[in-house]
Amino acid sequence: MKKVQFTETVLRDANQSLIATRLGYNQFEPILDTIDKAGFYSVECWGGATFDVCLRFLGEDPWERLRKLRQKLPNTKLQMLLRGQNILGYKHYPDDIVRRFVRAAVRNGIDIIRIFDALNDVTNLKVAIEEAVNSGAMASGAISYTTSPVHTREKYVEMVKELASMGVNSICIKDMAGILTPKAAYDLVSAIKDAVDLPVVMHTHCTTGLAFMTYLKSIEAGADVIDTAISPFSGGTSQPATETLYYALKEFGYEVDLDEKSINAMADFFKPLRAEFLEKGTLNPISMATDTRCLTYQIPGGMLSNLLSQLKSLNALDKFDEALIETPKVRADMGYPPLVTPTSQLVGTQAVQNVLAGERYKNVGAEIKAYCRGEYGRTPAPINEEVRAKILGDLKPVEGRYADTLPTDTYEKAAEKLGDTARCEEDVLSYISFPQVAEKFFADRKAKEEKVVRYTITEA
Repeated sequence: MKKVQFTETVLRDANQSLIATRLGYNQFEPILDTIDKAGFYSVECWGGATFDVCLRFLGEDPWERLRKLRQKLPNTKLQMLLRGQNILGYKHYPDDIVRRFVRAAVRNGIDIIRIFDALNDVTNLKVAIEEAVNSGAMASGAISYTTSPVHTREKYVEMVKELASMGVNSICIKDMAGILTPKAAYDLVSAIKDAVDLPVVMHTHCTTGLAFMTYLKSIEAGADVIDTAISPFSGGTSQPATETLYYALKEFGYEVDLDEKSINAMADFFKPLRAEFLEKGTLNPISMATDTRCLTYQIPGGMLSNLLSQLKSLNALDKFDEALIETPKVRADMGYPPLVTPTSQLVGTQAVQNVLAGERYKNVGAEIKAYCRGEYGRTPAPINEEVRAKILGDLKPVEGRYADTLPTDTYEKAAEKLGDTARCEEDVLSYISFPQVAEKFFADRKAKEEKVVRYTITEA
């Protein structure tokens, strides 16, 4: 019988989707030895929002977190999520920065880099894929799955063939909103398997309630790896439960190599942590619910929790339903981008602004202007010209590939500006990714170290 492997997401996507990535390293460090014995194909533990949140909210150096994970998980492949030309930020970076970042990620412990583009523009994936392969990592080329009048199975297969020609080691179907139906999944996996000789990885969310069925039909069609989350951090806007699928697939006769004792111990460990985040209010019960409206609104887990958080901070939770209704309208105006970071934030924020202002596109941010200029790449369908004209005004659209217009001395200038504050290449890359956040982190790091020195001298 066919072998099915598991990627565990609790350290990245499950934690990002349910609790806005607020799981600190010290909170999960005691269970890492057990995770390492569980037999996972990989553990997704870095990238996505983890980098930003480590610096901004957790007071952690994301590179140091990665090195600790590498040390604690010696027998498990470490996996990260990379946003192609966006790396881990919300804008495009020059090619040399993408290459430096990928090399640094591999050097610090990453084995598999899942690389996606929010617009499925393969020109935004090429450099990252090339560098991942050259650095000795496995490059997993991802399709950002969505539905629209311009997204067809044939188009996805075309994209998969292009990814294969770029040298990816696997294909990931990344269904960030949980809208991939069992039938569509079966048909898409079958078509991909017919088109290329590569492993297929399935990623979905439980948001709409389809995920377990979608995984089963994907596996029937030949999917090789599934993304799951240990049960206390599964369900809702997260992934399906690891243990549940382990038991179900085993009963069907599939070869599943997970260690039952280890995954049960993981579940026992994370249960009180889940309760703690629920009590603090970080885990919003709405994020745990099944919402079939997402089949219409296509809002992924992280976006849904961010939308709730944004409206709550503005004392406008009563506008939630209006914002949900406005989101697909903005998405259509923007040329039907898949709703995944950073386009999910762009579309979601604009939908909220439209609702709060009472007038569509009265208030627009710099990011949506950049998107309409073409700074994020080629949109799946043309942007609504009337809306684009209103947003851009006198700004001219970008000609050609935006990354080609970016300066080639970004790293050198950042290193010069930081001076002795940057202790290594990784510090410079953190600064380039999130300048103000990194500067504050470096200042706090220095203050903490000085405090420790003063305390040590006093004790002596």
